[in-house]
Amino acid sequence: MKKVTLTVEALTQMVRERFPEDPRKGTLNFYGVPRGGTNIAFMLERLGFGQAVFQVEEADYVVDDIVDSGRTCNRYTTELAVGKPFFAPINKLADWDENWYVFPWEETEEASIADSVVRTMQYIGEDVTREGLVDTPGRVVKSWGKLFEGYKMDPKSLVTSFSEGRCDEMVLLTDIEFYSTCEHHMIPFFGRAHIAYLPGEKVLGVSKLARLLDVFARRLQIQERIGQQVTEFLMQECGARGAACMLEAQHLCMVARGVEKQHSVMKTSSLRGLFREDPVVRSEFYSLIK
Repeated sequence: MKKVTLTVEALTQMVRERFPEDPRKGTLNFYGVPRGGTNIAFMLERLGFGQAVFQVEEADYVVDDIVDSGRTCNRYTTELAVGKPFFAPINKLADWDENWYVFPWEETEEASIADSVVRTMQYIGEDVTREGLVDTPGRVVKSWGKLFEGYKMDPKSLVTSFSEGRCDEMVLLTDIEFYSTCEHHMIPFFGRAHIAYLPGEKVLGVSKLARLLDVFARRLQIQERIGQQVTEFLMQECGARGAACMLEAQHLCMVARGVEKQHSVMKTSSLRGLFREDPVVRSEFYSLIK
């Protein structure tokens, strides 16, 4: 995917060239889909095609800056503005266009992503211009910085190990709270984890086990993979003789939608090394986390 940054001049030329011939030119009314479409409506007005209006009922055309998934276009032409033509200077569906466009009013990449949140709210049926939602897109994007910070974290840089004071016995940290997001529906799941390992040459600082969990949990995930990633790291990067991770979580994709089971708890475990091979070690782990 190529990133294309548009200037006002380039976009103006696109609008001039791509707006369809209409004998009513100069007298047309344009309703702009918030936010980007509003700019296109005023651009058409400045080019002499007609005037921008703020009520969709008054419009001859509904305009937007881009047709991407097609959902916004479909919603307006089938629900909110039936029978009114829809125009956007960039139509990725019609042109088989896979570029990522940054418009002049999107001063930063964050602003560009916030515009996608606006489109999502429009899709679900909200009025994005009402007072309570004006700042919502920016807040959503800002929250993603925390919810998905695992993508920016390198587990190797977080783990401090100690050769001095190492032991041969099991090291176990229980009831570690974690929060993650289901990759299938982008809905939260959260709960607690129990992590254990049998040290090899290195012993980890106890808080680093909790941090290690967050590195993998704070991403789009499935519960099974989180445990596998934790134990794989302990085995490969820390030289553990065995590693175990058990997670218990509630999934809102089962609570708020789907089967709607309010009290269901999913439990998964990942066992590596001696935790898988030695039944005594495995039994000790399960007995300690009860």
